[in-house]
Amino acid sequence: MGQHVSRTDFEWVYTDQPHTSRRDAMLRKYPQIKKLFGPDPKFKYIVSAMVLTQILMLYVMQDQSWKMIVLVAYCFGGVINHSLMLANHEISHNMAFGYGRPLANRLFGMWCNLPIGVPMSVSFKKYHTLHHRYLADERLDPDVPSILEAKLFCNTFGKFVWVILQPLFYAIRPLFVNPLPVEKLEMLNTAIQLAFDGLVVLIFGWRMLAYLLIGSFLAMGIHPVAGHFIAEHYMYAKGFETYSYYGALNWITFNVGYHNEHHDFPAIPGSRLPELKKIAPEFYETMPQHTSWVRVMYDFVTDPAIGPYARIKRRALERAG
Repeated sequence: MGQHVSRTDFEWVYTDQPHTSRRDAMLRKYPQIKKLFGPDPKFKYIVSAMVLTQILMLYVMQDQSWKMIVLVAYCFGGVINHSLMLANHEISHNMAFGYGRPLANRLFGMWCNLPIGVPMSVSFKKYHTLHHRYLADERLDPDVPSILEAKLFCNTFGKFVWVILQPLFYAIRPLFVNPLPVEKLEMLNTAIQLAFDGLVVLIFGWRMLAYLLIGSFLAMGIHPVAGHFIAEHYMYAKGFETYSYYGALNWITFNVGYHNEHHDFPAIPGSRLPELKKIAPEFYETMPQHTSWVRVMYDFVTDPAIGPYARIKRRALERAG
C-alpha cells in the first residue's frame, strides 16, 4: 500500500489570504496593471474552434475500435476537453464578454461545455466564486479536500487512487461541503447538455458520447494537464498556499499555471497574465513555483509529506471575527 502520509491535519492559519494585500500593494506601485483588466477579444473564437474540432472528431472517430477511441480520447480529445474546462474557468470570471454582459458569458459557457459531455459551466461559476472570495475557508471553499478524503486516501496507493478519481471528488465535493440552491441557469445548462448528448448518440452512436466522456474523465485524473489541480494550492513549501507554473502546458490551458497572478487579479484574462508578471516580477519570482505538473503528481503520490492534508485552511469563525 506504500508509505503512510506524515501529516495528520491540515495547516491551520489565522490570517487572511495573501492575494488581497498583494493586489493592493501591486496596484499602488504599478497602477498601469488596471489596463490589463477585461476580456480578451480572441478568446471566444479560440474556444469556438476547439468546440467545433471536437464535433468534427465525432465524425472522424465513429468507426474506430474501442482501443483507438480510448487512446485518442486520452491523447487528444481529453486535452481539448480539459482546455474547455479551463475556458469555462475563464468564463466564470466573465472573460468572454466582460462583466457588463453576465448572461452572454453564461450562455457562451454552455456552448463551451458541450464537448465535455456533462453540464458543469454554470455550477462551476457558482462554486468557483466562493473559492476566490473565501480561499481555504473550512466551510466555504469547495476546493479544499474534506476530512474524509484526507483520512481515506492516506498512503501511496490511496493517493494514487485519489488522483485517478479527482474528477468525481471535484464534482461531488461542493455538494457536501457547501451545497447551494440550484439556479434556473443550471437547469438550462443541463437541458442543453442533455439535448446535445442525445444528438451525439442519434447521429454518431453511443461510442462517440463515450469518446467525449472518457476524454473528460481521463484528462482530469492521471494526465499531464491535470497536474494543475494539485499544483495550484497544495502546500509543497510551508506557509505558501498558492503556486504558479510557467511551463509549456500553459499554452493549452489558458495560462492557468499563472495561478498566483490569477488569484491576485481575477479580472485579468489568462492571455495577459504573463504581461502582469513582467510588469511586477519582484512580487512573483521570489515565491516557490512548480516546473512540471507531471512531477507535481508524482511527488503528491510518492512523498509522505504531501497528500490531501497538505492544504492551508482557515477557521470560519476566526475569519468572521
